[in-house]
Amino acid sequence: MLTSTEEDYLKAIFKIAEKEKKTVSTNAIAHKLGTTAASVTDMLKRLASKEFVHYEKYRGVTLTSSGNKAATHLMRKHRLWKVFLVSKLRFSWHQVEEIAEDLEHIASLELISRLDAFLDYPRYDPHGDPIPNAEGKFTLRSQKSLTEQAVGQSGIMLGVKEHDTAFLKHLTKINIKIGSNIKVISITDFDKSMRIIIDNKHEEIISKTIGENLLIKPS
Repeated sequence: MLTSTEEDYLKAIFKIAEKEKKTVSTNAIAHKLGTTAASVTDMLKRLASKEFVHYEKYRGVTLTSSGNKAATHLMRKHRLWKVFLVSKLRFSWHQVEEIAEDLEHIASLELISRLDAFLDYPRYDPHGDPIPNAEGKFTLRSQKSLTEQAVGQSGIMLGVKEHDTAFLKHLTKINIKIGSNIKVISITDFDKSMRIIIDNKHEEIISKTIGENLLIKPS
């Protein structure tokens, strides 16, 4: 059995590796979890003794097959709970991360199986992240950052890279959500800020940083 803290570490390693596509450093984990490098090292040694990670001092850490399976199952629970919170309990997308962090540690496999069925087997969560199925398989799709679009091009928003509360609140304020049609009207040479129109109704100017964090399917 894994403790909730051990599960948090496995999920952090999984998410960092997913984004950076390389061996994960102790400093990256410490930053992700808001703790010290020394604390991370102690935990990695413990997880290595349980054969959930491969850890070499100064070389970083990777998940073993057991660690990857545990992390994937945790991601499955976390993302299913987010779907439930948004679609059934009407939470906003900026409210659900912390609640799902608590709910993901519920161990019952039967509960998660029934939750998945109750939600009609969703493939993506409210932030557009893929939900692994019971076998740990993700449904991936072709998507790109809005900043990769040229002037005059448009696309449907599939997800966001950043789940920060302030960021999601800002998107809601300017009428950007999953499924929005976003068209690039112009791009400023100086700072690459973008003037966009959302759903053919709302015109906004967004920063390059915001554009980089919006994932779209070109239309």
